[in-house]
Amino acid sequence: MKQLNLLKEIIVVNKAALLNAINTKKEFGVTTDGEVFVEPLSDDKVYIFKGKDNSTQASLAMPQKPKTLAEIFGKEYQVVEDGDRVLIKAGGAWQKVIDMNLQNASYDDTTQDGVSEFSYKPLEDIGWYATDFDIKYRELVEFLENECDGMLVCIERDDPYQFSGMGFLANNEEAKEKLFSFVQNIIKDKLANNEDYSQDMLDDDQEEAMEFFKIAKP
Repeated sequence: MKQLNLLKEIIVVNKAALLNAINTKKEFGVTTDGEVFVEPLSDDKVYIFKGKDNSTQASLAMPQKPKTLAEIFGKEYQVVEDGDRVLIKAGGAWQKVIDMNLQNASYDDTTQDGVSEFSYKPLEDIGWYATDFDIKYRELVEFLENECDGMLVCIERDDPYQFSGMGFLANNEEAKEKLFSFVQNIIKDKLANNEDYSQDMLDDDQEEAMEFFKIAKP
């Protein structure tokens, strides 16, 4: 998975496309790829901004000064106009980015508790049964981030260390197949080499997990 650290990354947007979207007076969104969309906004995109220009129509008697891009985006964003491009840093708007994307994320790593579930049920089933063999969600997430396509959108700094992120898998079915094999192999290894998982030590939940992962009893 590609990691996008919003404290460091600059999102580059085509200025003409952005102005056209703003001038519609409809809600528009800017994605992590710098694409601009006007409502209805698709749920399969990851956005750094959603909003619209709420300026009222000026009259001849009371002309209104147009809002700047910085005013439209708000103080949490850093916005710089550079010729035909607009450069945006969204790290300061991280809570807003969470709110607009979390419902579509594959997993939530924005709290101190870390990842505790996957939003895609077949993946969550794997995570649920994996815990019976003391396989943590953190181990599963690290595997997915290393082996699957997608994006980890986050803020991360070194001093003092801070991390908060959301994972978006590109292909749930591919991730499911890879994660299933990964956990299956870990369990097989534990059954073969760890005396804590000998046949006479297994409980009902572990035997059910073995059945789920299609592992024959030793």
